Amino acid sequence: RQYDFVVAKDGSGDFFTIQEDIKNVPDYRKEGRTHILIHKGTYKEKQIVPESKINVSLIGENNTTVTYEDYAQKKNIFGEGKSTSGSATCYFYANNLYVENITFQNTSGPVGQAVAAFVSADRMVFKNCRFLGFQDTLYTYAMDSRQYYEYCYIEGTIDFIFGWSTAVFNRCTIHSIGNGYITAPATPQGKEYGYVFFDCHITADKGVDKVYLSRPWRDYAKAVFIRCDMGKHILPEGWDNWNKKHAEKTVFYAEYQRNGLGANPQKRASFSTQLKSLEGYTIEEIMRGNDGWNPLTDAKTVLQNKR
Repeated sequence: RQYDFVVAKDGSGDFFTIQEDIKNVPDYRKEGRTHILIHKGTYKEKQIVPESKINVSLIGENNTTVTYEDYAQKKNIFGEGKSTSGSATCYFYANNLYVENITFQNTSGPVGQAVAAFVSADRMVFKNCRFLGFQDTLYTYAMDSRQYYEYCYIEGTIDFIFGWSTAVFNRCTIHSIGNGYITAPATPQGKEYGYVFFDCHITADKGVDKVYLSRPWRDYAKAVFIRCDMGKHILPEGWDNWNKKHAEKTVFYAEYQRNGLGANPQKRASFSTQLKSLEGYTIEEIMRGNDGWNPLTDAKTVLQNKR
Protein backbone atom coordinates (compact mmCIF):
# COMPACT_ATOMS: atom_id res chain seq x y z
CA ARG A 1 0.00 0.00 0.00
CA GLN A 2 1.12 3.52 -0.78
CA TYR A 3 -0.89 5.15 2.00
CA ASP A 4 -1.21 4.84 5.76
CA PHE A 5 -5.00 5.18 5.67
CA VAL A 6 -7.69 4.99 2.98
CA VAL A 7 -11.09 6.68 3.14
CA ALA A 8 -13.86 5.20 0.98
CA LYS A 9 -17.62 5.68 1.08
CA ASP A 10 -18.19 2.13 -0.19
CA GLY A 11 -16.41 0.50 2.76
CA SER A 12 -13.36 -0.65 0.81
CA GLY A 13 -11.00 1.52 2.88
CA ASP A 14 -10.14 1.94 6.54
CA PHE A 15 -12.78 4.60 7.22
CA PHE A 16 -16.06 5.76 5.73
CA THR A 17 -15.54 9.49 6.49
CA ILE A 18 -12.60 11.85 6.31
CA GLN A 19 -13.21 13.17 9.82
CA GLU A 20 -13.13 9.69 11.34
CA ASP A 21 -9.80 9.11 9.61
CA ILE A 22 -8.30 12.38 10.86
CA LYS A 23 -9.25 11.47 14.44
CA ASN A 24 -7.04 8.39 14.12
CA VAL A 25 -3.96 10.28 12.95
CA PRO A 26 -1.33 10.35 15.74
CA ASP A 27 -1.07 13.69 17.52
CA TYR A 28 2.08 15.72 16.88
CA ARG A 29 3.71 13.05 14.73
CA LYS A 30 7.16 14.60 14.19
CA GLU A 31 9.22 11.67 12.93
CA GLY A 32 7.08 10.88 9.92
CA ARG A 33 4.24 12.05 7.69
CA THR A 34 0.78 10.47 7.63
CA HIS A 35 -0.46 9.86 4.08
CA ILE A 36 -4.21 9.54 3.52
CA LEU A 37 -5.90 8.54 0.27
CA ILE A 38 -9.51 9.65 -0.16
CA HIS A 39 -11.42 7.69 -2.80
CA LYS A 40 -13.64 9.57 -5.21
CA GLY A 41 -17.11 10.58 -4.04
CA THR A 42 -18.95 13.40 -2.33
CA TYR A 43 -18.37 13.54 1.42
CA LYS A 44 -20.98 15.70 3.13
CA GLU A 45 -19.29 16.54 6.41
CA LYS A 46 -17.68 19.32 8.42
CA GLN A 47 -13.99 18.53 8.15
CA ILE A 48 -11.60 19.76 10.86
CA VAL A 49 -7.86 19.10 10.91
CA PRO A 50 -6.97 20.19 14.48
CA GLU A 51 -3.67 21.73 15.52
CA SER A 52 -2.27 18.42 16.81
CA LYS A 53 -2.54 16.59 13.46
CA ILE A 54 0.67 17.94 11.93
CA ASN A 55 2.52 16.51 8.92
CA VAL A 56 -0.51 15.08 7.13
CA SER A 57 -1.02 14.60 3.38
CA LEU A 58 -4.58 14.36 2.09
CA ILE A 59 -4.67 13.03 -1.47
CA GLY A 60 -7.95 12.72 -3.34
CA GLU A 61 -8.85 10.74 -6.41
CA ASN A 62 -10.51 12.60 -9.26
CA ASN A 63 -13.98 13.81 -8.25
CA THR A 64 -13.28 13.80 -4.52
CA THR A 65 -15.46 16.51 -2.97
CA VAL A 66 -16.05 17.68 0.60
CA THR A 67 -19.24 19.70 0.89
CA TYR A 68 -21.50 21.33 3.45
CA GLU A 69 -24.12 24.08 3.57
CA ASP A 70 -23.54 26.35 6.57
CA TYR A 71 -23.59 30.15 6.28
CA ALA A 72 -23.03 33.09 8.61
CA GLN A 73 -26.70 33.82 9.39
CA LYS A 74 -27.72 30.20 9.78
CA LYS A 75 -28.76 29.47 13.36
CA ASN A 76 -26.80 27.18 15.64
CA ILE A 77 -28.42 25.03 18.33
CA PHE A 78 -28.71 28.10 20.60
CA GLY A 79 -30.51 30.16 17.98
CA GLU A 80 -27.47 32.33 17.28
CA GLY A 81 -25.94 33.09 13.88
CA LYS A 82 -23.01 30.80 13.11
CA SER A 83 -20.85 33.75 11.95
CA THR A 84 -18.51 33.81 8.99
CA SER A 85 -15.86 31.71 10.74
CA GLY A 86 -18.46 29.17 11.86
CA SER A 87 -19.83 28.70 8.35
CA ALA A 88 -16.86 26.83 6.87
CA THR A 89 -17.07 23.39 5.31
CA CYS A 90 -13.43 22.59 6.14
CA TYR A 91 -11.01 23.87 8.78
CA PHE A 92 -7.24 23.49 8.59
CA TYR A 93 -5.32 24.29 11.80
CA ALA A 94 -2.37 21.87 11.77
CA ASN A 95 1.00 22.91 10.32
CA ASN A 96 2.79 21.22 7.43
CA LEU A 97 -0.30 20.00 5.63
CA TYR A 98 -0.29 18.94 1.99
CA VAL A 99 -3.61 18.62 0.11
CA GLU A 100 -4.04 17.50 -3.50
CA ASN A 101 -6.94 16.75 -5.87
CA ILE A 102 -9.80 17.64 -3.52
CA THR A 103 -12.76 19.98 -4.02
CA PHE A 104 -13.95 22.01 -1.03
CA GLN A 105 -17.45 23.34 -1.50
CA ASN A 106 -20.02 25.41 0.36
CA THR A 107 -23.40 24.82 -1.28
CA SER A 108 -25.35 27.50 0.63
CA GLY A 109 -25.56 29.72 -2.45
CA PRO A 110 -25.97 33.52 -2.47
CA VAL A 111 -26.97 33.92 1.20
CA GLY A 112 -24.10 36.11 2.40
CA GLN A 113 -20.88 34.85 3.94
CA ALA A 114 -20.46 31.10 3.46
CA VAL A 115 -16.90 29.76 3.66
CA ALA A 116 -15.72 26.65 1.81
CA ALA A 117 -12.26 26.45 3.43
CA PHE A 118 -10.96 28.13 6.58
CA VAL A 119 -7.15 27.92 6.53
CA SER A 120 -5.22 28.83 9.67
CA ALA A 121 -2.28 26.43 9.27
CA ASP A 122 1.30 27.54 8.58
CA ARG A 123 3.35 25.93 5.79
CA MET A 124 0.18 24.85 4.00
CA VAL A 125 0.21 23.51 0.42
CA PHE A 126 -2.80 22.99 -1.84
CA LYS A 127 -2.21 21.51 -5.30
CA ASN A 128 -4.83 20.95 -7.98
CA CYS A 129 -7.66 21.66 -5.54
CA ARG A 130 -10.94 23.49 -6.10
CA PHE A 131 -12.69 25.93 -3.77
CA LEU A 132 -16.34 26.56 -4.64
CA GLY A 133 -18.73 29.07 -3.10
CA PHE A 134 -20.24 32.53 -3.48
CA GLN A 135 -19.29 35.14 -0.89
CA ASP A 136 -16.17 34.51 1.24
CA THR A 137 -15.20 31.21 -0.37
CA LEU A 138 -11.60 30.94 0.87
CA TYR A 139 -10.72 32.36 4.30
CA THR A 140 -6.95 32.69 4.78
CA TYR A 141 -7.32 33.19 8.47
CA ALA A 142 -4.18 33.36 10.62
CA MET A 143 -1.86 36.38 10.62
CA ASP A 144 1.33 34.29 10.67
CA SER A 145 0.11 31.62 8.27
CA ARG A 146 1.92 30.98 4.97
CA GLN A 147 -0.16 29.28 2.31
CA TYR A 148 0.77 28.07 -1.17
CA TYR A 149 -1.79 27.23 -3.89
CA GLU A 150 -0.71 25.68 -7.20
CA TYR A 151 -2.94 24.82 -10.16
CA CYS A 152 -6.00 25.47 -8.01
CA TYR A 153 -9.43 26.75 -9.05
CA ILE A 154 -11.19 29.27 -6.82
CA GLU A 155 -14.60 30.73 -7.56
CA GLY A 156 -17.04 33.14 -5.96
CA THR A 157 -18.63 36.57 -6.10
CA ILE A 158 -17.74 38.94 -3.25
CA ASP A 159 -14.42 38.93 -1.34
CA PHE A 160 -14.05 35.27 -2.22
CA ILE A 161 -10.39 35.22 -1.22
CA PHE A 162 -10.04 37.08 2.06
CA GLY A 163 -8.15 37.21 5.36
CA TRP A 164 -4.89 38.01 7.14
CA SER A 165 -2.49 35.36 5.85
CA THR A 166 0.39 35.54 3.41
CA ALA A 167 -0.64 33.46 0.41
CA VAL A 168 0.82 32.69 -3.00
CA PHE A 169 -1.41 31.58 -5.88
CA ASN A 170 0.71 30.04 -8.63
CA ARG A 171 -0.84 29.20 -12.02
CA CYS A 172 -4.35 29.14 -10.57
CA THR A 173 -7.72 30.00 -12.11
CA ILE A 174 -9.61 32.71 -10.23
CA HIS A 175 -13.20 32.70 -11.45
CA SER A 176 -15.98 35.20 -10.72
CA ILE A 177 -19.52 33.86 -10.93
CA GLY A 178 -21.01 37.29 -10.18
CA ASN A 179 -20.03 40.94 -10.02
CA GLY A 180 -18.01 41.91 -6.98
CA TYR A 181 -14.50 41.77 -5.58
CA ILE A 182 -11.99 38.96 -5.97
CA THR A 183 -9.89 39.61 -2.86
CA ALA A 184 -10.32 41.37 0.47
CA PRO A 185 -6.96 41.22 2.25
CA ALA A 186 -6.61 42.09 5.92
CA THR A 187 -2.81 42.15 5.82
CA PRO A 188 -1.48 43.19 9.25
CA GLN A 189 0.53 46.38 9.44
CA GLY A 190 4.22 45.62 9.05
CA LYS A 191 3.77 42.38 7.08
CA GLU A 192 5.92 42.38 3.96
CA TYR A 193 3.53 40.34 1.83
CA GLY A 194 -0.19 39.68 1.57
CA TYR A 195 -1.62 37.96 -1.52
CA VAL A 196 0.60 37.36 -4.55
CA PHE A 197 -0.77 35.85 -7.77
CA PHE A 198 1.71 34.40 -10.30
CA ASP A 199 0.65 33.53 -13.87
CA CYS A 200 -3.01 33.12 -12.96
CA HIS A 201 -6.05 33.17 -15.24
CA ILE A 202 -8.65 35.67 -14.03
CA THR A 203 -11.94 34.51 -15.59
CA ALA A 204 -15.69 34.96 -15.19
CA ASP A 205 -19.09 33.57 -16.10
CA LYS A 206 -20.89 35.00 -19.10
CA GLY A 207 -22.61 38.27 -18.20
CA VAL A 208 -20.26 39.11 -15.34
CA ASP A 209 -18.77 42.52 -16.20
CA LYS A 210 -18.03 44.53 -13.04
CA VAL A 211 -15.32 42.92 -10.95
CA TYR A 212 -12.52 44.53 -8.93
CA LEU A 213 -9.23 42.79 -8.21
CA SER A 214 -9.38 43.79 -4.56
CA ARG A 215 -10.73 46.00 -1.82
CA PRO A 216 -9.05 46.48 1.57
CA TRP A 217 -10.78 44.68 4.42
CA ARG A 218 -8.10 46.24 6.63
CA ASP A 219 -6.16 49.42 5.98
CA TYR A 220 -2.77 47.81 5.19
CA ALA A 221 -4.09 45.33 2.64
CA LYS A 222 -1.60 43.96 0.11
CA ALA A 223 -2.30 42.19 -3.17
CA VAL A 224 -0.02 41.81 -6.20
CA PHE A 225 -0.88 40.27 -9.57
CA ILE A 226 2.14 39.14 -11.61
CA ARG A 227 1.88 38.10 -15.29
CA CYS A 228 -1.82 37.34 -14.89
CA ASP A 229 -4.25 37.06 -17.79
CA MET A 230 -7.30 39.17 -16.95
CA GLY A 231 -10.69 38.84 -18.60
CA LYS A 232 -12.75 41.81 -19.73
CA HIS A 233 -14.89 41.55 -16.59
CA ILE A 234 -12.16 43.36 -14.63
CA LEU A 235 -13.10 47.02 -14.37
CA PRO A 236 -10.62 49.53 -15.85
CA GLU A 237 -9.87 51.05 -12.43
CA GLY A 238 -9.10 47.56 -11.13
CA TRP A 239 -8.95 48.40 -7.44
CA ASP A 240 -11.52 49.71 -4.94
CA ASN A 241 -10.91 51.57 -1.65
CA TRP A 242 -14.02 50.14 0.16
CA ASN A 243 -15.19 53.72 0.78
CA LYS A 244 -12.10 54.28 2.93
CA LYS A 245 -10.22 57.18 1.38
CA HIS A 246 -7.56 57.03 4.08
CA ALA A 247 -6.72 53.43 3.14
CA GLU A 248 -5.44 54.60 -0.24
CA LYS A 249 -2.32 55.83 1.58
CA THR A 250 -1.64 52.55 3.38
CA VAL A 251 -2.59 49.73 1.00
CA PHE A 252 -0.18 48.17 -1.48
CA TYR A 253 -1.97 47.10 -4.64
CA ALA A 254 0.24 46.30 -7.62
CA GLU A 255 0.51 44.58 -11.00
CA TYR A 256 3.34 43.43 -13.21
CA GLN A 257 3.13 42.53 -16.90
CA ARG A 258 -0.58 41.88 -16.80
CA ASN A 259 -2.33 40.96 -20.07
CA GLY A 260 -5.78 40.26 -21.46
CA LEU A 261 -8.82 42.45 -22.08
CA GLY A 262 -8.98 43.34 -18.39
CA ALA A 263 -5.48 44.81 -18.36
CA ASN A 264 -5.78 48.60 -18.35
CA PRO A 265 -2.65 50.02 -16.71
CA GLN A 266 -3.36 53.59 -17.86
CA LYS A 267 -6.82 53.57 -16.25
CA ARG A 268 -6.00 51.84 -12.97
CA ALA A 269 -6.88 53.49 -9.66
CA SER A 270 -4.35 56.16 -8.74
CA PHE A 271 -3.45 54.47 -5.46
CA SER A 272 -2.29 51.27 -7.23
CA THR A 273 1.21 50.55 -8.55
CA GLN A 274 2.60 49.18 -11.79
CA LEU A 275 5.77 47.32 -10.81
CA LYS A 276 8.83 47.89 -12.99
CA SER A 277 10.70 44.83 -11.70
CA LEU A 278 10.13 41.72 -9.62
CA GLU A 279 12.80 42.46 -7.05
CA GLY A 280 11.64 40.85 -3.81
CA TYR A 281 8.89 38.91 -5.58
CA THR A 282 9.87 35.30 -5.95
CA ILE A 283 7.92 32.47 -4.38
CA GLU A 284 10.96 31.53 -2.30
CA GLU A 285 11.30 35.05 -0.88
CA ILE A 286 7.60 35.47 -0.15
CA MET A 287 7.24 32.14 1.65
CA ARG A 288 10.64 32.05 3.38
CA GLY A 289 9.57 33.48 6.75
CA ASN A 290 11.99 32.93 9.64
CA ASP A 291 12.54 29.21 8.97
CA GLY A 292 13.46 29.25 5.28
CA TRP A 293 10.39 27.28 4.17
CA ASN A 294 10.17 26.70 0.41
CA PRO A 295 6.85 25.16 -0.73
CA LEU A 296 8.28 24.32 -4.16
CA THR A 297 10.86 21.91 -2.76
CA ASP A 298 8.68 20.87 0.19
CA ALA A 299 5.86 19.65 -2.06
CA LYS A 300 8.27 17.56 -4.14
CA THR A 301 9.73 15.99 -1.00
CA VAL A 302 6.28 15.12 0.32
CA LEU A 303 5.35 13.33 -2.90
CA GLN A 304 8.66 11.49 -3.16
CA ASN A 305 8.22 10.18 0.37
CA LYS A 306 4.70 8.92 -0.26
CA ARG A 307 4.42 5.43 1.18
